[in-house]
Amino acid sequence: MNILVTGANGQLGNEIQIAAAKSKDTYLFTDVIGDYQKLDITKLDDIRQCVKAHQIECIINCAAWTNVDAAETAGEIVETLNATAPENLAIAMKEVEGLLIHISTDYVFGGDAYNEPCTESQTGTPTGAYGRTKLLGEQKIQATGVEHIIIRTAWLYSEFGKNFVKTMLHLISSKPQLKVVFDQVGTPTYAGDLAAAILHIIETRKFKGNSGIYHFSNEGACSWFDFAKIIASLANLTSCDIQPCHSSEFPSPVKRPAYSVLDKTKIKQTFNITIPYWVDSLRVCMGKLLIEK
Repeated sequence: MNILVTGANGQLGNEIQIAAAKSKDTYLFTDVIGDYQKLDITKLDDIRQCVKAHQIECIINCAAWTNVDAAETAGEIVETLNATAPENLAIAMKEVEGLLIHISTDYVFGGDAYNEPCTESQTGTPTGAYGRTKLLGEQKIQATGVEHIIIRTAWLYSEFGKNFVKTMLHLISSKPQLKVVFDQVGTPTYAGDLAAAILHIIETRKFKGNSGIYHFSNEGACSWFDFAKIIASLANLTSCDIQPCHSSEFPSPVKRPAYSVLDKTKIKQTFNITIPYWVDSLRVCMGKLLIEK
């Protein structure tokens, strides 16, 4: 199978490159930055030409506007990248009877109070432009009728790019005290595990007849405070006093989901996927990060 990956320079795109190195399928990695083939996914004709030239049968869309706060004032570009571009990819795949795998987010939730893991059938209640445009992207993909796997994930981190783990390692090692919010709960997700799950879905070909929305994050749940404490412990950093605080102490233009733990029952049962516990995966990622230092 010939597979095109967008957003190759991001966290998930980089992890898919590592996972795909052993795949029997053929991967084409694209982005608008970095040393990759350039592809502007906001232009449908450009996508069509690329699909035709490389006989693409599947697209994995890792590209998106992901700056949650900046999305509130960035204007039309946010919807263009998070909704119109995925629709373009869906149209291009529909025309060749291909598959679109699209990455979405827990930010489609957050407007309603709840304390049970979110299921795929739960109504989206986004509180900001990022979540709203990502939800719209899901809806636009589904409306095309393309064969699709939409995967909502949360709290993504990896060895690549900017993320909470790398930020905390820097702050904890350089500050005597640090405040981290404890009233937002979710599940840290190692991008390497998500990449492995995506390749499993493709290589087993179980996506056929299973179009729909799925949830994927690592197992378990924690607050950002808990997350930071475990990062410090695994890195053996003991000099920083990490204290819990309310999210109101860090004003933001967006109300973030207070509880966005995702129910993974559907993806585990449909594709026979085993998902690691979040602390175990964090240990794997940090092992790589600390070796790099």
